[in-house]
Amino acid sequence: MKSKGMVYLVGAGPGDAGLLTLRGAELLGRAEVVVYDALVNPALLRLAPKSAEIIFGGKRSKDHALPQVELNRLLVDKAKQGKTVVRLKGGDPYIFGRGGEEAEELAAARIGFEVVPGVSSVVAAPNYAGVPLTHREHSSSFIVITGHEDPAKDLSGVDWAQVARTPGTKVVMMATERIGRIAELLVKYGLPAETPVAMVHWGTTGRQRSVEGTLATIAEAAARAKLSAPTVTVIGEVVKLRSKLNWFENRKLFGRRIVVTRTREQASQLSRQLLELGAEVLEIPTIKILPPRSQEGILEALSGLNAYDWLVFTSPNGVTAFFDFFFKKFQDMRDIGGVRIAAVGPATAAKLRELHLQVDLMPDEYLATKIAEALAQYESMENLRVLLLRAEVATPDLPKLFEAKGAIVDDIACYRTVPETEDVDGAAARLREEGADWISFTSSSTVESFHARFNLPALMKQFPQIKTASIGPETTKALAGLGIQPAVEANPHNIDGLVEALVMFCERACDSFR
Repeated sequence: MKSKGMVYLVGAGPGDAGLLTLRGAELLGRAEVVVYDALVNPALLRLAPKSAEIIFGGKRSKDHALPQVELNRLLVDKAKQGKTVVRLKGGDPYIFGRGGEEAEELAAARIGFEVVPGVSSVVAAPNYAGVPLTHREHSSSFIVITGHEDPAKDLSGVDWAQVARTPGTKVVMMATERIGRIAELLVKYGLPAETPVAMVHWGTTGRQRSVEGTLATIAEAAARAKLSAPTVTVIGEVVKLRSKLNWFENRKLFGRRIVVTRTREQASQLSRQLLELGAEVLEIPTIKILPPRSQEGILEALSGLNAYDWLVFTSPNGVTAFFDFFFKKFQDMRDIGGVRIAAVGPATAAKLRELHLQVDLMPDEYLATKIAEALAQYESMENLRVLLLRAEVATPDLPKLFEAKGAIVDDIACYRTVPETEDVDGAAARLREEGADWISFTSSSTVESFHARFNLPALMKQFPQIKTASIGPETTKALAGLGIQPAVEANPHNIDGLVEALVMFCERACDSFR
């Protein structure tokens, strides 16, 4: 008998992926179907299994991907097929999200469901804009109103006269197009025209923009800033605290859109640092890692592992790929024998330490070409047996450097890189439509694969504000081959150095406008 399906109405939070609840993340991890809204951070879709069916059911203004009736039917139909369905809704399912209507439909169809609350933009957007909704010196209460309907219509669902009379902070959702009329009504019914107002666009994300004014001036200020939906509007004396409490918008990379081109498995380290500095991150992996076309070389090397003096790893990918093969042949890490290990940089060394392996040698300068020099200083390389573990297509310079110093080198491919073409979360489409401020490159292969997919010089001509960031000389060389000089090159040549280079450039740019 086929098991009955289940629908989870999950609040995705206001936009910052880090504000998803643990329960929401757990359910996404075992979803068979995910139906998500337009305001959901697409990065959350990566928490779902690769086999999950992903359906866009979003609605924004007049553009409805799925009418609500059809969406309700979709949830019921998928559940009747025995599927585990996650209905991912921006903010909280029961706050202006029609989650209640969807739950009613499921209940009527006798479909099992669970509602997982989410962090609402009602509180989150003002928080990230530096506006507390309550404060002992300014307001002891707040009310929430929808501004979605026309406030001038005869039978308005909102009693604006009562809103104006009610003490405390007013939070108006979905009021972008009607803020002028709403402000007029509030003044008409008694609120002072000088009452402070803040509007927060795309709150909690790197796209956040905030506009301040008063009831008398906010409509003009919003129009001047070309503010569009979605916004959260805060009306009240608490807005005055924004100048002191605006923590998010003061981050060093706030307002910059930065493209991360690393593999999906590696992107998180760089993305996390950029997000914590306030950037909007578009993860567009340009390569993915696969086994080498021929595995004969790596299998032979594993069979004669005890003949080598050194294993040399030039990237974290090489470490992962090599030990995938290793553990298919051996059951015990001790089978690696007495071989010593060299790593080109700290990221590669960190990947080895995850396996509780000690790195015996790492060059001071994190370049593959420097590893031979470092090894020669460590000991004589005459007749040393070196197993060089790296990508299928790699520069021939490194094995030549080892051999020139007397080493006997086996240059073995333990993985290959191929172009990544999927656009699971729409980041590639957004780059093509809207551009970016920065594109970061962490290897020459990411440059080559990105160019093959997007035509980098043409993209930079289309969006002249785009600058490139390189992790090191080899990556810079690949960019130079396209006629592009990166605006920054990391020093040291690692992720931390890349982030620091971006921060320093942006700080100098800000200083030049002061």
